[in-house]
Amino acid sequence: MKLSVLAVLYGNLPFKEALAKLKEMGAEAVEIGAGGYPGKAHCNPAELLADPAKYDEFKKTIDESGLEVCALASHHNGVHPDSETAKKFDDDFRNAVLLAEKLGVDTIITFSGCPGTDPDAKYPSWVTCPWPDDFLAVLDYQWKVLVDYWVETARFAKSHGVTKIALEMHPGFCVYNPETCMKLRRLVGEADPSLATVIGANLDPSHLVWQGIDVVAAIRYLGDAIYHFHAKDTKIDELNTGVNGVLDTKHYGDEIHRAWVFRSVGFGHGEQFWRDVVSNLRLVGYDKVLSIEHEDSLMTPDEGLSKAIALLKNVMIREPKPGGMFWA
Repeated sequence: MKLSVLAVLYGNLPFKEALAKLKEMGAEAVEIGAGGYPGKAHCNPAELLADPAKYDEFKKTIDESGLEVCALASHHNGVHPDSETAKKFDDDFRNAVLLAEKLGVDTIITFSGCPGTDPDAKYPSWVTCPWPDDFLAVLDYQWKVLVDYWVETARFAKSHGVTKIALEMHPGFCVYNPETCMKLRRLVGEADPSLATVIGANLDPSHLVWQGIDVVAAIRYLGDAIYHFHAKDTKIDELNTGVNGVLDTKHYGDEIHRAWVFRSVGFGHGEQFWRDVVSNLRLVGYDKVLSIEHEDSLMTPDEGLSKAIALLKNVMIREPKPGGMFWA
């Protein structure tokens, strides 16, 4: 297992400087933002694919950094009800796939997306309850749109060497928990058996914790469908949830009034939580990266990242699983 960082937190730095900084801080791999919501500060796939000289310089920068690219991040909503918006997201994702193919990277992190309520909708609509019955009708429509999109998109990705589409289970999108992730994986596989294992999970504890999900239970449930791991924490504010519950639309910058906030690793849960997470990832066979995603509004990127790295280095299991047990 290796330590990675999603490099977008240093999008204000030139790519070479950002990678050098991550290496110096202890990273062994890097996840690169490549369009969609993560932006293109370090990596504009369309430009790199169109200009061999720019691509060669980009690749040289990576090779000289001593970091391996574990994944590209192109979080998007390719089923957005506004066709122009959907096309921009989809174009970004497809260009990220083509760049990943050129780089020899087999994993892309993204969102499932969320359609509107019907073909004439203007905005996405996230359904969270089954009643009134209108919501179930919306879900039926949305899942048809979703499956059609991901069958076609997964087919494109696989044909270009991206065999792992790791969906971040994020509220606001149709895939927001382990059950919905496995539902999409199953339905895409039923539509085209050759795609049965292309859709999987990016397990990010931060988005599961505030929903009340036990992260270790989620790891056991998802098993070998876990294709990537974001190391990010969430702190539940019990004073605020005691009054209003966990659903919260207040701005992320209004930390003192929110039900929960994103925190650096170790500031939402202690070291034992992270030891259990890492151990259970090993139990289900995941041995790729822990990729730190810094979104802690109480700490600078430097401080938040350094503290996350320190804790994770303490809990990561480095050596191969023993082949035998002397006591057994």
